Amino acid sequence: METITSTDGTMIAYQRSGTGPPLVLVHGTTADHTRWTPVLPAFEQHFTVYGLDRRGRGGSGDAGQYAIEREFEDTVAVVNSIEEPIFLLGHSYGALCSLEAASRTAHLRKLILYEPPIPTGIEIYPQEVVTKIQAMLEAGDREGAVITFMQDIARVPSHEMEILRSAPSWPARIAAAHTILREMRGSNEYVFEPARFTGLTTPTLLLLGGDSPAFFKAAIEAVQAALPDSQVVVMPGQQHTAMNTAPELFIHEVHQFLAEAGQITHL
Repeated sequence: METITSTDGTMIAYQRSGTGPPLVLVHGTTADHTRWTPVLPAFEQHFTVYGLDRRGRGGSGDAGQYAIEREFEDTVAVVNSIEEPIFLLGHSYGALCSLEAASRTAHLRKLILYEPPIPTGIEIYPQEVVTKIQAMLEAGDREGAVITFMQDIARVPSHEMEILRSAPSWPARIAAAHTILREMRGSNEYVFEPARFTGLTTPTLLLLGGDSPAFFKAAIEAVQAALPDSQVVVMPGQQHTAMNTAPELFIHEVHQFLAEAGQITHL
């Protein structure tokens, strides 16, 4: 793991691998850089991949007080430390961080956002679920908290839960369970202001699962309406974890978008 110092002095770790133009990957809630394991070998064939550990997990440090804005700065710090313009791909909470990072740097070639949890008036975090997760964490049931978050918030169906629980990244999810509540609060308090993004002309791909909950679809539509150069791709039959449930489809959509204009070769 390599590290970079973020704006507030927190050390942010990332795993670098592969060869080619730089691709920065920003994971979602409960994860670390290992969540990309199912798709990493394919990406490494075409890119130098920078897989972040967001603050509070993996090899990264943390701060005494949490604010979602620090996460935006963490992503910018990694992006700006790379010597050439980069591709940026964010999933879920990491997609929200990536969107805001994109508005804070001129160092991007293309941007990919997969279902950022942006509030649009549709409830994402029911209070009874938040209370349940908090009680589990206080009781030391970290795995129960992760499972509850996945099932009751991300709406991951049972057959996909089995895939996630058998993945190499599952222990890292349990280890990061303490970050769930603060990230739910961060997302819930986030205010999306479309006018701030009218100048973000970076070509952007917005990925959406065809069977994903309505609040993700609403978020994608809001972002598409705000970004001048964006397109939506719906992955049929998928929800929030296509990297695990349909890795070949996910890889295809990412490569097809990044391969436009000859920037990389197709698979």
